[in-house]
Amino acid sequence: MRTKDIIPSLTPYKPGKTINEVKKERGLSKIVKLASNENVYGPSPLVLDKLREFGQDFQLYPDGYARELRERVSDHLDVNRDQLIFGAGSDEIVQMLCRTYLENGSNTVMAHPTFPQYKHHAVIEGAEVREIPVKNGYHQLDQMLEAIDDFTRIVWLCTPNNPTGCYINEEQLLSFIKQCPEHVLIVLDEAYYEYVMADDYPDSLSLLENYQNIMILRTFSKAYGLAGFRVGYGISSQEVIRHLNTIRGPFNVTSIGQYAALNALEDQDYIRKVRQQNRKIQGQVEAFCRQYYLAYDPSETNFLLIHLPKSGLDVSDQLLDEGFIVRAGELLGIEQSIRVTIGKEEDMKEFMNVLSKCLE
Repeated sequence: MRTKDIIPSLTPYKPGKTINEVKKERGLSKIVKLASNENVYGPSPLVLDKLREFGQDFQLYPDGYARELRERVSDHLDVNRDQLIFGAGSDEIVQMLCRTYLENGSNTVMAHPTFPQYKHHAVIEGAEVREIPVKNGYHQLDQMLEAIDDFTRIVWLCTPNNPTGCYINEEQLLSFIKQCPEHVLIVLDEAYYEYVMADDYPDSLSLLENYQNIMILRTFSKAYGLAGFRVGYGISSQEVIRHLNTIRGPFNVTSIGQYAALNALEDQDYIRKVRQQNRKIQGQVEAFCRQYYLAYDPSETNFLLIHLPKSGLDVSDQLLDEGFIVRAGELLGIEQSIRVTIGKEEDMKEFMNVLSKCLE
C-alpha cells in the first residue's frame, strides 16, 4: 500500500523512557523521571477525591461537545462557549490546525527549536516549513515576520517556549501581532501558562476581541497534573473554531478526561501552590548552575534547559545509571545540553549531587 510520499521519511514521536523500562535496563529500584515536564505533585487532591465518584456508564460515548467542561472553562476564562475547542491534549489541536489550514503550496513559520509537533504535522500536510533559530532561547520575532509571505498560513509562537522555557513579553507580542498580516493565523501555544510568574507576560485572551487571527492553546496536562487524561483546549474566534470542528473527531475527549478537567479547574489554590513550589526549587537548581558555571536559559516553566561543557547524550546516560531520566538536548536540537523537569525538593537535591559528579 502506498502512503503519502513524505511519510517514509518521517519518524514517529519518540517519548522518553518509562520508569519501568529504566528500572529493568539499569537494575534500579528507584527512578526519578525528569524528562517530560509533568507535574511531579500530580493532580489536586480534590480531583482524586472526585474521581472516586465517577460514574460507571463506560458503554456510553463521551459528550462530543464537552458541554459541562465547555461551560466551566468559558466561565473561568470569560470567553464565549463557541470560542472553545477541546482535544486529546493540545497536541491534537495542533494536528487539527495543520489539517485545516496547511496544504501543498502553503508555508508555516516557527522557531527552532520549539515543540516538534508543529513541524511534524505541517510536513505531513505538504506545507513548507520555515524555521527561524532562537537566540539565547528566545524567539526572533523580527526574523519570523520577514519569513512571512502571501502563502504563509500559520505562524507558531510557543510562549513559554519548549524546550528553552523563554517567553514573549507583552510589548514584543503586541508589536508582532500588529505587523503580522491578517491572513496568517497566529498560534500562541501557552501549554505552560499556569507556571508563568513574569509581570510582563501578555494577557493573550484580551487580544481576541480585536484580532480574529489568534488561536491560544492551553492544556490540563502540565500544571493541572492530568497528562494521563489527555485534555487540552484552544480559544479563538468563532469562525476559526467552526472550521476546526469540521475536522475534529466526534468523540475525541474521553468522559473521564472531561470529568477530571472539570474538577481540576475548581482548585485554583492548588495551582498557585504548585507554581510557588516550582519556582522555589527552580531557584535552587539555578543557584547550583551558577555555582558550577553552567549556563541555563531563563525559564517561566517547570523545566530548565541546562547547557553543559560536554555531550548532553553522555550526561543523560550517566544520570540514567543513577536513576534520573532527563531529556538530552541533542534530541531537541540543542547540542551539549539537557532539559530537566523541576522535581520535588529532595529529588532535586539528589539530582544536583549526581549531576555534579557527572561533570567531574
